Amino acid sequence: MEKINDTLRKLGANSGFQERYRAMKEQVMSHPDVRAFLREHEDEITSTMIDVGMAKLYEYANQSKECNKCPSLEGCVNMMKGFHPKLVITRGNIDIQYDRCPSKVMQDSKRKKEKLIQSLYVPRDILEASFSTMDLDGERMEAVDAAIQFVEQYKPGVRQKGLYLYGNFGVGKSYILGAIANELSQKQISSMIVYVPELFREMKSSIADSTLNEKIESIKREPILMLDDIGAETMSSWIRDEVLGPILQFRMLENLPTLFTSNFDLEGLEHHLTYTQRGEEEKMKAMRVMERIRYLTTPVRVKGKNKRI
Repeated sequence: MEKINDTLRKLGANSGFQERYRAMKEQVMSHPDVRAFLREHEDEITSTMIDVGMAKLYEYANQSKECNKCPSLEGCVNMMKGFHPKLVITRGNIDIQYDRCPSKVMQDSKRKKEKLIQSLYVPRDILEASFSTMDLDGERMEAVDAAIQFVEQYKPGVRQKGLYLYGNFGVGKSYILGAIANELSQKQISSMIVYVPELFREMKSSIADSTLNEKIESIKREPILMLDDIGAETMSSWIRDEVLGPILQFRMLENLPTLFTSNFDLEGLEHHLTYTQRGEEEKMKAMRVMERIRYLTTPVRVKGKNKRI
């Protein structure tokens, strides 16, 4: 069997191979990310290191970074699906380090949250919602416009009010939340939609398996939290004061955007929070929760016909 070095020498002597190699090298060396890496490490990189590491530079230049060439995680074009390359110097040689790409990070985070919080599951039509397929009749335009502005204006770490979307049954409040979530995901921004009645039932059952605190921590720290159909649950003092209140308090102090949908306007929701399932009237406690909701959101009425009929 012919030795690899002999094969390479023969290839090097081949004029066609040399021409292809020069073209490949020129392409790699003109890649903006490769050039940036070489400039950053110009004090330690030699021409010999570049020649020896040309295969690594070529491998790096022809893959997607920050998901810029991939339509989705399933359509990832990289050698290792869900991982993107980073050029590094290891022991005097140019090498490649593979890290999880933004889409992979979001998917792993989503799966972890779904495993922890079962009430994250929402109908498929909501998960696939999009502004591009939304029915933009005149009555819904105000709410849709507010949703689009929220997405366009969102910047991590910058205080921004969420939305309190309220209106009758079936007018598309939850669908708007889904469209916001999907638009944010295209920008690699994590969000969480939780169906409130199921969430509160789950919180009660979590006391038995000691996962309550972990679930509350996960929800309250989510970059963008969407609480769907608040007011449809059976209210108890414990849920209002020990679950909902602390979540909203933390998000208010940390300026984390929070969005709601409800069949109640703000006054109606306050009345709902005032009376527990035992018939107890607790106005001050309800007012404290409402103060946080008003601080966190801008109320927007969603108008239109019931699309479920």
